[in-house]
Amino acid sequence: MTLSGPALRLMVLIKESDQWHHRPLYTEIVHRAHAAGLAGASVFHGIEGFGKSERIHTSRILSLADDLPCAIVIVDREDAVRDFLPVLDELVTEGLVTVEPVEVVRYVSRADGGDRPS
Repeated sequence: MTLSGPALRLMVLIKESDQWHHRPLYTEIVHRAHAAGLAGASVFHGIEGFGKSERIHTSRILSLADDLPCAIVIVDREDAVRDFLPVLDELVTEGLVTVEPVEVVRYVSRADGGDRPS
C-alpha cells in the first residue's frame, strides 16, 4: 500500500484496562482496523494522565497502575478513516476520539523496498 499527501490521523484515547468481550479494547480496535484494511495502527501506553474524571492516573502509584491512559493512532486516507468511525462508535463507550488532518511525507515498509538495517 502506498500512502502520501493529505491524510487523517485518528486518535483514540482510552484506559488501558478497558475491555471488549474479555479482551483489551485497544487490541479489538487494532484488529478491527487491520480487518478494515487501514494503513496501520499503533498503540501507545501512557505513564500518566487524566481525563473527564479529573483524577490523575500514574504508573507511580500501584493502586492506579491498571487505569493508565492508552492511545491508539491510525493514519490513512480521509475516506478510509471516516468509514472506520462507526466501528469506534460501537466499541468506545468511554474515552476520546479525535481526527485531524496530516500530511504523509513518507510511508515505506521493507516489503516496499524501504530502508534495511546495515
